[in-house]
Amino acid sequence: MKQYPPVPRAADAPPGLFDSGHLWIQEKVDGSHFRFRLRESGMLQFGDRMRTYDADRLPSPNGRRESGDADAIPVPYHHAVRHVRERFDREALRNSVGDVSSVVFFGVATHRRAIDYDWDRLPPFLGFDVWNADEKGFLPPDAVEQIYDRLGLRSVNTLRKEVRAADFDPESYEVPDSAWYDGPAAGVVVRNKTGQRATILHPDFRAEDDAAPVEASADELARRYTTRQRVENIARELEDRGRPVTFDAVYDRTVETLAREEHHRLFDGDRSIDVSAFRSAVAARTQELLEN
Repeated sequence: MKQYPPVPRAADAPPGLFDSGHLWIQEKVDGSHFRFRLRESGMLQFGDRMRTYDADRLPSPNGRRESGDADAIPVPYHHAVRHVRERFDREALRNSVGDVSSVVFFGVATHRRAIDYDWDRLPPFLGFDVWNADEKGFLPPDAVEQIYDRLGLRSVNTLRKEVRAADFDPESYEVPDSAWYDGPAAGVVVRNKTGQRATILHPDFRAEDDAAPVEASADELARRYTTRQRVENIARELEDRGRPVTFDAVYDRTVETLAREEHHRLFDGDRSIDVSAFRSAVAARTQELLEN
């Protein structure tokens, strides 16, 4: 599956990006790089920046490793995987291209790193690019927006369109507020229709994260973050959507919510947890709250 090229800072922008033509300025949403494509079989294949996951499933729900789990999709991406699977219009893609596997979708899995977004409003996945191997290139930004909308997904929000490059000064540009919480955006991505791109980061988010590694046990973490309110909110959401409130349904979404909203404490940087033990502890805690 096609890998996404590195996007340089504005100071190292590709020659000509800020010299001529027109620019699109899009919000850089804090999260992790995420990509997927539709196989001819109708199954979706997912990947992060470097690795692809051939198992088109999530790990076993009981938290124990089973045959093949080593190739399963990592927990921090489960929320994005579910979102794409539930909303992606496979037939719309099949009706628009000859070889569906030649199209790769790139975006961000939105989980908490430096910014605590309004998670109820922010989609688990936002697309920012589409690669079409048949056309041997990335599609222009206006086409990307239309494609994601047609396929049932959201694209990153565009702050300004068709800005004359000659009128844009990256050194004096001030990163605006985010569309997804009450605060500044992590930065912006400036791009043109030829595929050239550069990022401008907000000064508040340029420093490296230096938080301490996780030291609590899996049981302690599960009790700390698997709160009664969180479990009740998930159960209520299932009811509102007309879905059965089963243990498996509540548990799966609890793990996904924790990995999304507490990602910076559980998975980022030097933090490392025993994922299998953590999932088992969350399962036990979820069962306890559902029974009491």
